[in-house]
Amino acid sequence: MENNSQEKQEVWRDITDPRRAEWVDDLEAGLKEPEFENLEIPEHLGPVKEIIDDHKIKRYAFELDDYLPWSMQEGVSPFDGKRIGQAGILTNDIVQLFTLKYKGSKVIGLHTEAQLWFDNPVYENEIVTLEGDYTDSYIKRGQGYVVLEAGAKGADGRSIVRYRGVEILKTIPGNVAGRASATPEKKVTGEIPENPHYIENVKDGVQVGDVLKPLKKTITAEQAAVFSRVGEFVTNIHNNLETARKGNLRIPIVQGAQFFCTLTELLTRTFGEDLFHEGWVRAKFVSPIKVFEPFETSGIVTDIEELPDGRKKVSMDVWVRRSSDGRLSAAGWASCIIK
Repeated sequence: MENNSQEKQEVWRDITDPRRAEWVDDLEAGLKEPEFENLEIPEHLGPVKEIIDDHKIKRYAFELDDYLPWSMQEGVSPFDGKRIGQAGILTNDIVQLFTLKYKGSKVIGLHTEAQLWFDNPVYENEIVTLEGDYTDSYIKRGQGYVVLEAGAKGADGRSIVRYRGVEILKTIPGNVAGRASATPEKKVTGEIPENPHYIENVKDGVQVGDVLKPLKKTITAEQAAVFSRVGEFVTNIHNNLETARKGNLRIPIVQGAQFFCTLTELLTRTFGEDLFHEGWVRAKFVSPIKVFEPFETSGIVTDIEELPDGRKKVSMDVWVRRSSDGRLSAAGWASCIIK
């Protein structure tokens, strides 16, 4: 997994290198307008390489308040002691692959669904390759949707994560956000039983009906801006007040991919190292979260399947809930095969 120092110097930590602003006037010159009519199905996006360096790991920790010890310290992870990237660290890079062909700062859209399969951890200073395809597009309730299927591979070619997501390419977020157009087909209510049995992880006799101890979060404007690529000079409804108000929002909203990543932190706490090899999570976004708005992430175990090899597949409903009114912002499902 060693990479030569010259390649490390040439590969940036994001899908675009913001240093080119020093000699390039228009960073989005030659890219397409993000209009539904400009989609080409199928359309290939990437490949692009980036390095998972110390700065990227620490930056993600700030963005999500996800200071996983395995990511922050050498010698403590169950993966031969190597520092690894947090489970969700590549999520937004994959989501943003479309901006390699479309003008990211012209996008006023909404993420409606995200799905991740975890295959392997990614290591500090590893150079990864991100690549994907727009595989489908359709009109629903007057909005133009597009489907992205993508993934990230490590320096040795192994799969790190695989992704499938759905997004409204361009809309007026303040007019459509929260109208539940992405209501899951299998209803996830976020309701918990009376006198629930709370657990932090599944290692100690997990049972159907166990509830995951809530993970409480508040994403500030600074955190949202950094996650949503302000450091690459991309302007959007998540990192810029003026752009948010053009989208009929009073204040920037947290990117769907960002509060989706709080589910990956919750699942890391729940499943530990098994998540990075045998984990899966899918969520649909049903109402927005504003910057500075408290919320919490939790779940409930719905099934435990005994596998022929002696392992168990634990399945659960998961959700993200706004603290102000108790409304779900994301509803979904997760599973992991545990030893």
